[in-house]
Amino acid sequence: MPLPFDGAISRFYNDPAQSKMRAAIKASKKNDILNDSHPYADRWDVKDYENTLEALQIELVKLQSWAKTSGTRIAIVFEGRDAAGKGGTIKRFREYLNPRSAKIVALAKPSDREASQWYFQRYIQNLPSGGEIALFDRSWYNRGVIEQVFGFCTPVQRAHFFQQVNPFEEMLVDEGIRLFKIWLNVGRTEQLRRFLKRESDPLKQWKLSGIDVKGLSKWDEYSAAIEETFTRSHTETAPWTIVRSDDKRRARVAAIQAVLSQIDYDNKDATIAHAPDAKICGGPDLWHV
Repeated sequence: MPLPFDGAISRFYNDPAQSKMRAAIKASKKNDILNDSHPYADRWDVKDYENTLEALQIELVKLQSWAKTSGTRIAIVFEGRDAAGKGGTIKRFREYLNPRSAKIVALAKPSDREASQWYFQRYIQNLPSGGEIALFDRSWYNRGVIEQVFGFCTPVQRAHFFQQVNPFEEMLVDEGIRLFKIWLNVGRTEQLRRFLKRESDPLKQWKLSGIDVKGLSKWDEYSAAIEETFTRSHTETAPWTIVRSDDKRRARVAAIQAVLSQIDYDNKDATIAHAPDAKICGGPDLWHV
């Protein structure tokens, strides 16, 4: 089976300029964490992870039941670089929830009609109603990062976005929506390792896109856009939660705990639904580590 995008990921990997990352990937074992600044050297033990995840998913079921009874609306925004683990984290959030009231929002490129609307309009249509949980697989923050990096918006449009995003989120919170903004942060070498796995796996090749390929050489541009986004949209009302996702297991658990620990739902087990590991989950300062 031919490789997607004519093997562009492999070509990038074999480029002499990527010798340091290539050496790290070649020398790594399956469970090694490739980011030297990560507080853990190896992935979390799978049995401990699965036991903890199962306990947290029971808590998520409790949360959904409480939300339905109380009419609470919960919106969780998942952002991050490509291959940061957004889809896998969302899958674990929703795995045992009733899909009728726990929906995944993953919007495609806007149509011509949508492109002529107020930028936030199509996202508003997907906000949760009473008793619902909405899980946004990317969100209105496309304009803050991806659209900036690839020139999909003008400087004026982006400036207008930043003028409106904080008041917009303040209105959501004031309306009673419980809003969580989670940024999954993956290191560059780990991102490349995940791209290579996707490229070679026929069952996962669909996850790769032209944006992924072009983005490989735009790491610094992404970093600048991300940092500006945090600076301009991390507020007391709608703060960002950063989760270091080089270890997907720890990241998934931390993301779930980041939500559960902040909501007082019925029959909550605080021994598991507590604050996440501060070594890998915190505010925007953690993104610089």
